[in-house]
Amino acid sequence: MRPENQSSVSEFLLLGLPIWSEQWGVFFLLFLGMYLTTVLGNLLIILLIRLDARLHTPMYFFLSHLALTDVSFSSVTVPKMLITMYTQDQSIPYAGCIVQTYFFIFFADLDSFLITSMAYDRYVAICHPLHYTTIMREELCVLLVALSWILSCASSLSHTLLLTRLMRPENQSSVSEFLLLGLPIWPEQRGVFFLLFLGMYLTTVLGNLLIILLIRLDARLHTPMYFFLSHLALTDVSFSSVTVPKMLITMQTQDQSIPYAGCIAQMYFFIFFTDLDSFLITSMAYDRYVAICHPLHYTTIMREELCVLLVALSWILSCASSLSHTLLLTRLSFCAANAIPHFFCDLAALLKLSCSDVFLNELVVFTVGVMVITLPFLCILASYGYIGATILRVPSTKGIFKALSTCGSHLCVVSLYYGAIFGQYFFPSFSNSIDKDIIMALMYTVVTPMLNPFIYSLRNRDMKKALGKLCSRAAFFSQ
Repeated sequence: MRPENQSSVSEFLLLGLPIWSEQWGVFFLLFLGMYLTTVLGNLLIILLIRLDARLHTPMYFFLSHLALTDVSFSSVTVPKMLITMYTQDQSIPYAGCIVQTYFFIFFADLDSFLITSMAYDRYVAICHPLHYTTIMREELCVLLVALSWILSCASSLSHTLLLTRLMRPENQSSVSEFLLLGLPIWPEQRGVFFLLFLGMYLTTVLGNLLIILLIRLDARLHTPMYFFLSHLALTDVSFSSVTVPKMLITMQTQDQSIPYAGCIAQMYFFIFFTDLDSFLITSMAYDRYVAICHPLHYTTIMREELCVLLVALSWILSCASSLSHTLLLTRLSFCAANAIPHFFCDLAALLKLSCSDVFLNELVVFTVGVMVITLPFLCILASYGYIGATILRVPSTKGIFKALSTCGSHLCVVSLYYGAIFGQYFFPSFSNSIDKDIIMALMYTVVTPMLNPFIYSLRNRDMKKALGKLCSRAAFFSQ
């Protein structure tokens, strides 16, 4: 966020290793050999663990992730070092330096968390051998790895955001905070709207946490569809929590300010959970496609490994998408205007406030938007196209009813999610573009996450049974 006329570097020089120029060839071959050994050795470990059923244990599960992390960790720095030694080109672009810093911290922290998880696994194996299989369940192992990724992402993101702030000259003219103008409502209506959105937010949190609890407690819900649904419920809680609490605080205190770092962080996590919602809904559509079009091969195709892989890819791609927007935004200047006509730090609104050239940002918004919104939507349409064709081959009332009972809830969620997003960008405005953007944003940040639990609990027989079972347990223990 730098004024256009400031004196600033656009690239850095990596001075490299303190070696004589005549030694470059020897060191180049040495480090190239070490790097290839690192990559091939760790990939061999991953392959062996994947192919040998005897290695499908918690220790080797963590080891496979550690091997992948080591390959990525080395790949962040060594290839650039080798290129510099070979070409003697020491320059690295500003954006490349920031990205390298981000991933270096990310994989360094991930290494630390994974090693800690492995230490806990060894502690349980030696100190509590009789309870090892009970304690080190698959769910706990996946949770430890997922927490390692999330905490590493948060750590590296915080360092990266602070670093981009330091790379600005002290005497630049720039805003230190923004003003969120909030919802276009009259002051006397704030109390009513505060209670309305507070109720909707609490309903969203409690409803989605109830879904996660039901899926966790009822063994009949330990299937791929409900595995994805539990992650979707967690994402909806996080998605609403990124924007709604700040909106409620603003309505209650009438303090519209939000710090620069807070605004950037809010935008990052908003994009992150928006994209994650899109990928998870797409994974659920694929699950429904396999269930209806290939029912005999369902258990073979939708293996636990594939489900975990789809969720992990969703997290990684969402992180990459939101990070790209965030890093590019920190390069922009905000000279004087700091009022955002929205109830959260929306990327489009921030780009309109910038006094820098935003062409690259808009290009990335379009490109990444196609990859994380449009392509998943087309995959969903293709999945339901195949589902429709399968039903029409053997038209029967029973088959249609079964398909609707299987896909009805997911179709409702897809319609709500993509209807609100496409409505924001393609439908004509109601009164003006600002009001339309706010109304549509409220739909997919507040309304849709709140309705999802009702859709899945009221339209789904298994969820109703699980809810009834939970209520019976609660009534029994309360007596």
